[in-house]
Amino acid sequence: MKCTKCGREAVYHARYEGKFYCHKHFNEMVESKVKQTVRKYGLIKRGDRIAVGVSGGKDSVVLLHILHKLNQKFPFEIIAITIDEGIEGYRPESVEIAKRNAKKLGIEHRIYSFKEYIGFTLDETVNIMGSFEKKERVGACSYCGVWRRWLLNYAAKDVNADKLAVGHNLDDEVQMFLMNIMRGDVARLGRTGPYYEVIHEGLVPRIKPLREVPEKEIVLYAVLNNIEVDFSECPYAVEAFRAEIRDWLNEMEEKHPGTKYQILRSYDKMFPLLAKAYAHRDLNRCKICGQPTTGEICKACNFKLQVQKKAKEKGITFRVE
Repeated sequence: MKCTKCGREAVYHARYEGKFYCHKHFNEMVESKVKQTVRKYGLIKRGDRIAVGVSGGKDSVVLLHILHKLNQKFPFEIIAITIDEGIEGYRPESVEIAKRNAKKLGIEHRIYSFKEYIGFTLDETVNIMGSFEKKERVGACSYCGVWRRWLLNYAAKDVNADKLAVGHNLDDEVQMFLMNIMRGDVARLGRTGPYYEVIHEGLVPRIKPLREVPEKEIVLYAVLNNIEVDFSECPYAVEAFRAEIRDWLNEMEEKHPGTKYQILRSYDKMFPLLAKAYAHRDLNRCKICGQPTTGEICKACNFKLQVQKKAKEKGITFRVE
Protein backbone atom coordinates (compact mmCIF):
# COMPACT_ATOMS: atom_id res chain seq x y z
CA MET A 1 0.00 0.00 0.00
CA LYS A 2 1.05 3.60 -0.60
CA CYS A 3 1.15 6.52 1.83
CA THR A 4 -2.05 8.57 1.63
CA LYS A 5 -0.04 11.80 1.86
CA CYS A 6 2.91 11.26 -0.47
CA GLY A 7 2.50 7.98 -2.35
CA ARG A 8 5.62 6.37 -0.89
CA GLU A 9 5.60 2.84 0.51
CA ALA A 10 3.36 2.73 3.58
CA VAL A 11 4.47 1.25 6.90
CA TYR A 12 1.19 1.66 8.77
CA HIS A 13 -2.54 1.54 8.13
CA ALA A 14 -4.60 3.60 10.58
CA ARG A 15 -7.86 1.66 10.18
CA TYR A 16 -9.76 4.05 12.48
CA GLU A 17 -9.32 6.84 9.90
CA GLY A 18 -8.75 4.82 6.72
CA LYS A 19 -5.30 6.30 5.99
CA PHE A 20 -1.90 4.82 5.17
CA TYR A 21 1.38 6.35 6.35
CA CYS A 22 5.00 6.08 5.21
CA HIS A 23 7.77 6.22 7.84
CA LYS A 24 8.16 10.00 7.61
CA HIS A 25 4.47 10.83 7.79
CA PHE A 26 3.83 8.21 10.45
CA ASN A 27 6.39 9.96 12.70
CA GLU A 28 4.80 13.31 11.97
CA MET A 29 1.32 11.93 12.75
CA VAL A 30 2.34 10.52 16.14
CA GLU A 31 4.33 13.59 17.14
CA SER A 32 1.49 15.86 16.00
CA LYS A 33 -0.94 14.05 18.31
CA VAL A 34 1.38 14.71 21.24
CA LYS A 35 1.88 18.37 20.33
CA GLN A 36 -1.87 18.90 19.91
CA THR A 37 -2.59 17.30 23.29
CA VAL A 38 0.04 19.48 24.99
CA ARG A 39 -1.30 22.60 23.28
CA LYS A 40 -5.00 21.82 23.77
CA TYR A 41 -4.75 21.39 27.54
CA GLY A 42 -1.78 23.68 28.18
CA LEU A 43 0.15 20.77 29.69
CA ILE A 44 3.58 22.38 29.42
CA LYS A 45 4.40 26.06 29.89
CA ARG A 46 7.59 27.90 29.01
CA GLY A 47 10.20 27.33 31.69
CA ASP A 48 8.41 24.36 33.28
CA ARG A 49 10.56 21.69 34.88
CA ILE A 50 9.05 18.38 33.70
CA ALA A 51 9.83 15.14 35.49
CA VAL A 52 9.26 12.23 33.10
CA GLY A 53 8.49 8.87 34.68
CA VAL A 54 10.63 6.45 32.66
CA SER A 55 10.23 2.75 33.37
CA GLY A 56 12.22 1.55 30.38
CA GLY A 57 9.07 0.28 28.66
CA LYS A 58 7.85 1.45 25.26
CA ASP A 59 5.42 4.15 26.43
CA SER A 60 7.66 6.01 28.85
CA VAL A 61 10.77 5.80 26.65
CA VAL A 62 8.92 7.01 23.55
CA LEU A 63 7.43 9.82 25.65
CA LEU A 64 10.93 10.84 26.76
CA HIS A 65 12.16 10.92 23.15
CA ILE A 66 9.18 12.92 21.83
CA LEU A 67 9.34 15.45 24.68
CA HIS A 68 13.08 15.79 24.05
CA LYS A 69 12.32 16.53 20.39
CA LEU A 70 9.61 19.02 21.40
CA ASN A 71 12.08 20.62 23.79
CA GLN A 72 14.33 21.58 20.87
CA LYS A 73 11.79 24.22 19.82
CA PHE A 74 10.00 24.97 23.09
CA PRO A 75 11.98 25.97 26.22
CA PHE A 76 11.33 23.75 29.23
CA GLU A 77 13.44 21.48 31.41
CA ILE A 78 13.34 17.68 31.42
CA ILE A 79 14.52 15.30 34.12
CA ALA A 80 13.93 11.54 33.97
CA ILE A 81 12.92 9.57 37.07
CA THR A 82 12.67 5.79 37.32
CA ILE A 83 10.90 3.76 39.98
CA ASP A 84 12.57 0.42 40.70
CA GLU A 85 9.89 -1.81 42.20
CA GLY A 86 12.25 -4.71 42.74
CA ILE A 87 10.98 -7.44 40.40
CA GLU A 88 13.66 -10.04 39.80
CA GLY A 89 14.24 -11.08 36.19
CA TYR A 90 12.27 -8.11 34.85
CA ARG A 91 13.10 -4.78 36.44
CA PRO A 92 16.94 -4.70 36.38
CA GLU A 93 17.12 -4.75 32.57
CA SER A 94 14.36 -2.16 32.10
CA VAL A 95 16.09 0.17 34.58
CA GLU A 96 19.29 -0.12 32.53
CA ILE A 97 17.35 0.65 29.35
CA ALA A 98 15.91 3.76 31.02
CA LYS A 99 19.45 4.79 32.01
CA ARG A 100 20.80 4.32 28.50
CA ASN A 101 18.01 6.32 26.87
CA ALA A 102 18.41 9.23 29.28
CA LYS A 103 22.18 9.21 28.72
CA LYS A 104 21.76 9.08 24.94
CA LEU A 105 19.50 12.16 25.05
CA GLY A 106 21.68 13.98 27.57
CA ILE A 107 18.90 14.09 30.17
CA GLU A 108 19.53 13.93 33.92
CA HIS A 109 18.22 10.67 35.36
CA ARG A 110 17.44 9.61 38.93
CA ILE A 111 16.31 6.25 40.32
CA TYR A 112 14.03 5.72 43.35
CA SER A 113 13.47 2.20 44.65
CA PHE A 114 10.72 0.53 46.67
CA LYS A 115 13.45 -1.06 48.78
CA GLU A 116 14.89 2.30 49.83
CA TYR A 117 11.69 4.32 50.23
CA ILE A 118 9.07 1.69 51.15
CA GLY A 119 11.31 -0.78 52.95
CA PHE A 120 10.78 -3.88 50.81
CA THR A 121 10.65 -4.79 47.14
CA LEU A 122 7.50 -5.89 45.34
CA ASP A 123 8.84 -9.45 45.21
CA GLU A 124 9.41 -9.40 48.97
CA THR A 125 5.91 -7.99 49.51
CA VAL A 126 4.30 -10.78 47.50
CA ASN A 127 6.30 -13.44 49.34
CA ILE A 128 5.35 -11.99 52.72
CA MET A 129 1.65 -11.51 52.03
CA GLY A 130 1.01 -14.97 50.55
CA SER A 131 -0.93 -16.46 47.65
CA PHE A 132 -3.11 -14.37 45.33
CA GLU A 133 -4.93 -17.49 44.10
CA LYS A 134 -5.82 -18.44 47.68
CA LYS A 135 -7.00 -14.86 48.30
CA GLU A 136 -4.41 -14.31 51.02
CA ARG A 137 -3.55 -10.96 49.48
CA VAL A 138 -4.73 -8.49 46.87
CA GLY A 139 -3.12 -8.53 43.43
CA ALA A 140 0.50 -7.45 43.21
CA CYS A 141 -0.60 -4.62 40.92
CA SER A 142 -2.58 -3.11 43.80
CA TYR A 143 0.51 -2.75 46.00
CA CYS A 144 2.63 -1.69 43.05
CA GLY A 145 0.16 0.89 41.73
CA VAL A 146 -0.34 2.57 45.10
CA TRP A 147 3.36 2.65 45.97
CA ARG A 148 4.39 3.74 42.46
CA ARG A 149 1.99 6.71 42.59
CA TRP A 150 3.23 7.62 46.06
CA LEU A 151 6.91 7.37 45.11
CA LEU A 152 6.47 9.13 41.76
CA ASN A 153 4.90 12.08 43.56
CA TYR A 154 7.70 12.02 46.16
CA ALA A 155 10.34 11.86 43.43
CA ALA A 156 8.76 14.66 41.39
CA LYS A 157 8.76 16.90 44.47
CA ASP A 158 12.30 15.81 45.31
CA VAL A 159 13.58 17.02 41.92
CA ASN A 160 11.52 20.25 42.18
CA ALA A 161 9.37 19.42 39.15
CA ASP A 162 6.41 21.57 38.14
CA LYS A 163 4.72 18.66 36.35
CA LEU A 164 5.06 14.89 36.22
CA ALA A 165 4.72 13.41 32.72
CA VAL A 166 3.62 9.78 32.57
CA GLY A 167 3.40 7.51 29.53
CA HIS A 168 -0.32 6.71 29.61
CA ASN A 169 -1.46 6.03 26.04
CA LEU A 170 -4.92 5.86 24.44
CA ASP A 171 -5.38 2.23 25.46
CA ASP A 172 -4.45 3.01 29.08
CA GLU A 173 -6.89 5.91 29.25
CA VAL A 174 -9.80 3.92 27.85
CA GLN A 175 -9.01 0.93 30.08
CA MET A 176 -8.90 3.23 33.10
CA PHE A 177 -12.27 4.75 32.20
CA LEU A 178 -13.99 1.38 31.84
CA MET A 179 -12.34 -0.10 34.95
CA ASN A 180 -13.57 2.76 37.12
CA ILE A 181 -17.05 2.56 35.61
CA MET A 182 -17.19 -1.16 36.34
CA ARG A 183 -15.92 -0.64 39.87
CA GLY A 184 -18.39 2.17 40.48
CA ASP A 185 -15.56 4.60 41.23
CA VAL A 186 -17.01 7.59 39.38
CA ALA A 187 -15.23 10.04 41.69
CA ARG A 188 -11.84 8.87 40.43
CA LEU A 189 -12.91 9.76 36.90
CA GLY A 190 -13.16 13.37 38.03
CA ARG A 191 -9.50 13.35 39.06
CA THR A 192 -7.78 11.44 36.25
CA GLY A 193 -8.73 13.36 33.12
CA PRO A 194 -6.70 15.35 30.58
CA TYR A 195 -6.20 18.30 32.93
CA TYR A 196 -6.67 19.24 36.59
CA GLU A 197 -9.68 21.21 37.76
CA VAL A 198 -7.92 21.73 41.09
CA ILE A 199 -4.25 21.24 41.94
CA HIS A 200 -3.88 20.20 45.55
CA GLU A 201 -0.93 21.34 47.61
CA GLY A 202 1.48 18.48 48.05
CA LEU A 203 0.60 16.80 44.75
CA VAL A 204 2.67 17.37 41.62
CA PRO A 205 0.25 17.67 38.65
CA ARG A 206 0.42 14.72 36.26
CA ILE A 207 0.28 15.22 32.53
CA LYS A 208 -0.36 12.57 29.87
CA PRO A 209 0.94 13.78 26.49
CA LEU A 210 0.47 10.31 24.89
CA ARG A 211 -3.22 9.93 25.78
CA GLU A 212 -4.30 10.33 22.13
CA VAL A 213 -1.78 7.79 20.77
CA PRO A 214 -2.80 4.09 20.48
CA GLU A 215 -0.46 1.54 22.02
CA LYS A 216 0.38 -0.12 18.71
CA GLU A 217 1.46 3.24 17.24
CA ILE A 218 3.86 3.71 20.15
CA VAL A 219 5.30 0.25 19.55
CA LEU A 220 5.77 0.98 15.83
CA TYR A 221 7.29 4.42 16.57
CA ALA A 222 9.90 2.78 18.79
CA VAL A 223 10.72 0.09 16.20
CA LEU A 224 10.87 2.42 13.19
CA ASN A 225 13.11 4.91 15.00
CA ASN A 226 15.44 2.32 16.55
CA ILE A 227 14.57 3.39 20.09
CA GLU A 228 15.70 0.85 22.67
CA VAL A 229 12.77 -0.18 24.86
CA ASP A 230 11.85 -3.14 27.04
CA PHE A 231 8.99 -5.07 25.42
CA SER A 232 8.82 -7.74 28.14
CA GLU A 233 5.68 -7.97 30.27
CA CYS A 234 5.69 -7.73 34.05
CA PRO A 235 5.36 -11.25 35.54
CA TYR A 236 2.58 -10.00 37.83
CA ALA A 237 0.43 -8.69 34.95
CA VAL A 238 -1.62 -11.91 34.91
CA GLU A 239 -3.11 -10.85 38.26
CA ALA A 240 -4.42 -7.58 36.87
CA PHE A 241 -8.10 -6.86 36.16
CA ARG A 242 -6.82 -4.43 33.52
CA ALA A 243 -5.63 -7.34 31.34
CA GLU A 244 -9.21 -8.59 30.93
CA ILE A 245 -10.43 -5.12 29.95
CA ARG A 246 -7.50 -4.74 27.53
CA ASP A 247 -8.31 -7.97 25.70
CA TRP A 248 -11.99 -7.06 25.36
CA LEU A 249 -11.17 -3.58 24.05
CA ASN A 250 -8.72 -4.94 21.49
CA GLU A 251 -11.38 -7.34 20.25
CA MET A 252 -13.90 -4.49 19.90
CA GLU A 253 -11.34 -2.29 18.12
CA GLU A 254 -10.63 -5.09 15.66
CA LYS A 255 -14.33 -5.48 14.87
CA HIS A 256 -15.16 -1.77 15.02
CA PRO A 257 -12.11 0.46 14.23
CA GLY A 258 -12.22 3.70 16.18
CA THR A 259 -13.91 2.22 19.26
CA LYS A 260 -11.09 3.35 21.58
CA TYR A 261 -11.20 6.92 20.30
CA GLN A 262 -14.99 7.03 20.64
CA ILE A 263 -14.78 5.89 24.26
CA LEU A 264 -12.08 8.49 24.97
CA ARG A 265 -14.22 11.22 23.38
CA SER A 266 -17.15 10.15 25.57
CA TYR A 267 -14.99 10.40 28.69
CA ASP A 268 -13.61 13.78 27.68
CA LYS A 269 -17.16 15.12 27.26
CA MET A 270 -18.08 13.87 30.73
CA PHE A 271 -14.87 14.97 32.44
CA PRO A 272 -15.64 18.69 32.98
CA LEU A 273 -18.82 17.77 34.87
CA LEU A 274 -17.11 15.00 36.85
CA ALA A 275 -14.18 17.25 37.68
CA LYS A 276 -16.42 20.01 39.05
CA ALA A 277 -18.38 17.48 41.10
CA TYR A 278 -15.47 15.50 42.54
CA ALA A 279 -12.22 17.46 42.22
CA HIS A 280 -13.05 20.02 44.93
CA ARG A 281 -12.32 17.92 47.99
CA ASP A 282 -10.38 18.65 51.13
CA LEU A 283 -7.30 16.54 51.66
CA ASN A 284 -5.53 15.80 54.91
CA ARG A 285 -1.85 15.15 55.46
CA CYS A 286 -1.02 11.51 56.11
CA LYS A 287 0.00 11.15 59.77
CA ILE A 288 2.88 8.90 58.77
CA CYS A 289 4.40 10.25 55.54
CA GLY A 290 2.80 13.69 55.20
CA GLN A 291 1.53 13.18 51.66
CA PRO A 292 -2.05 14.27 50.84
CA THR A 293 -4.82 11.76 51.60
CA THR A 294 -8.58 11.69 52.13
CA GLY A 295 -8.22 9.90 55.48
CA GLU A 296 -5.79 10.01 58.37
CA ILE A 297 -3.34 7.54 56.82
CA CYS A 298 -2.74 7.27 53.08
CA LYS A 299 -3.19 4.02 51.14
CA ALA A 300 0.57 3.69 50.62
CA CYS A 301 1.25 3.76 54.34
CA ASN A 302 -1.73 1.48 55.03
CA PHE A 303 -0.27 -1.13 52.70
CA LYS A 304 3.14 -0.62 54.26
CA LEU A 305 1.73 -1.24 57.75
CA GLN A 306 -0.04 -4.39 56.55
CA VAL A 307 3.17 -5.82 55.10
CA GLN A 308 5.15 -4.90 58.22
CA LYS A 309 2.57 -6.65 60.40
CA LYS A 310 2.58 -9.80 58.27
CA ALA A 311 6.39 -9.82 58.14
CA LYS A 312 6.53 -9.54 61.94
CA GLU A 313 4.11 -12.46 62.28
CA LYS A 314 6.42 -14.53 60.07
CA GLY A 315 9.52 -13.39 61.89
CA ILE A 316 10.89 -11.51 58.88
CA THR A 317 12.78 -8.28 59.52
CA PHE A 318 13.32 -5.50 56.98
CA ARG A 319 14.89 -2.10 57.23
CA VAL A 320 12.03 0.35 56.97
CA GLU A 321 12.51 4.12 56.77
